[in-house]
Parts: sequence; C-alpha cells; structure tokens
Amino acid sequence: MRTWQEIRRFPLAVQLLLVNQFGVNTGFYLLIPYLATHLTEDLGMSAALVGMVLGVRTLSQQGLFVVGGSAADRLGARGVIIAGCALRTVGFALFALGDGLAVLLSASVLSGFAGALFNPAVRAYLAQEAEGRRAEAFALFNVFAATGALAGPLLGSALLLVDFRTSALTAAGIFAVLTVAQVMVLPARTTGPRAGTVSADWREVLGNRAFLAFALAMVGMFTLESQLYLLLPDGARRATGWDGSAGLVLLVGTVAHLSLQLRVTRALKRRGHRGLWVVAGLALMALAFLPPALASGASGGPDGVVDGALRVLPVLTGALLLSLGVMVAQPFVMELIPDFGRAGLTGTYFGVFYVVSGVAAAVGNTVVGWAMDTAGHSGAAWLPWACCALFGLASALAVARLRRTGALPASPKSAVPATA
Repeated sequence: MRTWQEIRRFPLAVQLLLVNQFGVNTGFYLLIPYLATHLTEDLGMSAALVGMVLGVRTLSQQGLFVVGGSAADRLGARGVIIAGCALRTVGFALFALGDGLAVLLSASVLSGFAGALFNPAVRAYLAQEAEGRRAEAFALFNVFAATGALAGPLLGSALLLVDFRTSALTAAGIFAVLTVAQVMVLPARTTGPRAGTVSADWREVLGNRAFLAFALAMVGMFTLESQLYLLLPDGARRATGWDGSAGLVLLVGTVAHLSLQLRVTRALKRRGHRGLWVVAGLALMALAFLPPALASGASGGPDGVVDGALRVLPVLTGALLLSLGVMVAQPFVMELIPDFGRAGLTGTYFGVFYVVSGVAAAVGNTVVGWAMDTAGHSGAAWLPWACCALFGLASALAVARLRRTGALPASPKSAVPATA
C-alpha cells in the first residue's frame, strides 16, 4: 500500500515511466531468452550465425548508448523515448515475420539500437521529472523493472506453447502500446539552444575523470547483478538436479524488490552520504556469493525433496543477499550520475556510463564464464563464486576510495525543470 501511495505522489509522467519499464522488461524477456532456441531449432541456423545475430543486437545497444544519451540532451528525452519504443516494435515484429539472415540481422540492429535510444533517455527524463526525489524514483524504477523481468519469461514460456512468432508479435504489441501511451502522456520539454557540438559534449564527459572512475568502479555491480541469470540459476540446478529451480532465484529477487526496495531506499536516504550506501550495497553483493561458495560441493541426486531444498538454500540465500545489495546501491548510483556534470548533459552522462560500465561488465562476465568452465574441468566448484565475491569487493573498495578522496558529488544539485 505504501508503495502505491508513493507512486501516486509522483507526476503522471513519472508514473508512466515506471509502468513503461515494467512493459519494456516484460516484452524484452518474453522474447530474447528464447531467441537462440528459435534460431537453432526452428530455423536450423548454425551456432556461428546464432552468435552473430545475438552479438549484433548486443553491440547495437551497448555501443550506441552514448548516441541515445546525446540525442536526449539535444533533441529532448521524450522524442527519443518514443522513437526507441517504436523502433523496438518494428524490430521485434521482424523477428516474427522474417526467417532470412538479412531480416534477422536487421531485426537485431533495430531492437538493439532502440534500447540504446530509450534506456539513457528514460533515465534522463526520470531524473529531471523527479528532481529532489531521484533516489525514491529510481527505487520504484527497480521494482517495476524486476517485476517485468520475472513476468516476461513466464509469459514467454506460456506463449511458446503456441509458437515463437506469437511470442514475438506479443512483445512487439507491448512496445506498440507503450509508444502510444508515451505520445499521449509524456509532456514535451523544450531543450533550448545548445552551444557547441555533440563531440564537444562527449569530450566534456570523457574528460571528467571522477565520473569515468566511478563508471569503471561499477563493473562489480553490473557483473554481479547479471549472475541472477547465469551463475545463481546454474547453482540452483546443480544443487537440486531440477531445471525448474532456476526460476526460484528470480522469484526470490522479485519478491524482495517488491516488498523491501522502497523501504530500504527511504530509510537509507535519511542516514548518511549516498556514496556510503553504494559502498555498502556493493559489499553486500560480494557477500552474497559466500553461502553458495561454502556449499558448492553439494549436487543434486536421487535424494528427496527435503534434501534438495536444503541444498538449494545457500543459493537462494545468495540470491536474496544479492538483491538486497542491488536495492541498497543502485538507486543511489542512478542518483549520483547526473550530479557529476551540468544538467544539460544528463542524457550523455547516462549514455557514457552505460557504455563504459557495460564494456567493463562484459569483461567481468567473461571472467566469470571462464571460472565456471574451469570449475567444471577441475572440480573447484567454489571458483566462480569466489571470483564474483572478489569483483564485488574490488568495486566496493574502488567506490570507497573515490568517496574518501572527495571525487563523488557531495549532494544532489538543484535544477529547474525546463518549461513545457
């Protein structure tokens, strides 16, 4: 009830962006996790071609975030959000309607570039509209995002009982509805005349050494958060011998976000510097991988349900601690980013942040994947868990050093929203 009351206190535009994020994650996760299976089993594509299609989508998104951020600053976040959702509608529809490689690559480029457009634009718009209450807004943003990330795979698995095209068209339909809602509800904001060039904006952001150091320090947060979809589900399956146990990991995280996120953020905001809570959240994320590491020798077998539940308990404990760490750190991370620079570059700062930390997290995930493969060959089941714990600890120490040297913004900067 308190969560809904808090939502109602925000402007209608913020409320729509929250629902928008639920829809974005629902549409994304009902399609993308099943795309590789569709390409191999339904279309008979080789592993190399599947990797090309998936890689093009990721590259189109991760590599172009800064373009979407700059577009939000120069053209206005509203139009960029609408354009991004419209492009993803087309991209996902192409996945449903096309079987040729050229069509599938076009779909991947469009859907990836769409994410590069609306992801930084949404966050820039949210930061502007929720001025003074950014932490609470981003906390609610996390709640809706986590709920959509759980609802998407559940809906996708049900729609796959019909066929993949039904799933893809449903996802495209969700983005089409979101596009129409954004056109109708989001108020336009004038950006005003801009001095200088886009490249000058990029140089200004890339010249902010404190900001770049902060973005690199976030490698732990992004790498560890992604383990909710990789290492933790794999650990649950190995502990129980039941594929369905992987869904319990997502369920634990979603329930934790729904019940605790806003309370945690509001309580912490009243106590201490937000940089302190980023450090604490990263440390808690690192701690989350210790229970599974200590129990990593256990594996599923012919034992009963009770034995399986006991074996998976350390993994679920880790999922809960990881979700709590994300709840502590992420809203304050999102609140800090705009305060590293001037208000007119909020979108660019978000765009560069996601490029830098995304590339760093890709390297981190590669290391975790190597650790998982090495553990499978050597029997050192604790290795990937220890690797993740070290990533989290390193990030926590890096942010702590930035805070100690005064590199983090001291407090939210007041900004006057642009006139309609």
